[in-house]
Amino acid sequence: MRTSAEILNIIDKLKEGYVFTYDELGFEPDKTNAIIIALNRLVKEDKLRRLSKGRYYKPLMTEFGELKPDTYQIVKDLLQKNKKVIGYLTGFSVFNSLFLTTQVSNTIQIGYHNEKKAITRGMYKIRFIKQANKITEDNIPLLQILDSIRFIKDIPDTNQNQSCNRFIAIVKELSLERLNKLKKLVLKYNASTRALTGAIIDMLEKDNSTQTIFESLNPATSYNFSISERTLPTKEKWRIR
Repeated sequence: MRTSAEILNIIDKLKEGYVFTYDELGFEPDKTNAIIIALNRLVKEDKLRRLSKGRYYKPLMTEFGELKPDTYQIVKDLLQKNKKVIGYLTGFSVFNSLFLTTQVSNTIQIGYHNEKKAITRGMYKIRFIKQANKITEDNIPLLQILDSIRFIKDIPDTNQNQSCNRFIAIVKELSLERLNKLKKLVLKYNASTRALTGAIIDMLEKDNSTQTIFESLNPATSYNFSISERTLPTKEKWRIR
């Protein structure tokens, strides 16, 4: 069957772990059924893996066994549309890359501009977190930091003191320009995230640069975190208990 030979030729040129759909292969619409049959045959022959309905990838074999596609490949269609950024990896998806934990989760979290129901792809649960700030390529690394601060209580295999120390190190590495942008972005986060972020920045800057963040908080509200004063000497000012 010519279609099978053509598909094999295309797949041979793909990188291992690259996730694709049958409509990306470039065939005419009238060949769709034949393509699906051929792809499913390749799955049975162990030449392809099916991630979820209509999504396939070429397995990558190493001396340690078969590797799964990276997180980006699994959800890339949810992150960009018509080459425009519409979402970004966050939460469990970036805790590891920020050196907050060594654990890897089967739950993938995506920052999104509006509410969206969770979906499942193969073994992965994909959840969406509403992001009030504008999502841009430039903003994403800062939004990932702020999201991680927001979910400090959910970071696995660590404690809040260790996580806070890591956040202090991350914020300290930011340029003045990036830090100023972080301070603007955090204003659209919930109050506890604003308080903890302000307390962290206050450890590094002593010129009232966090005043706008501080004034955005209700003076009668306190925030519960399991963080010691030794780790975060500014916690009392920010009413962190």
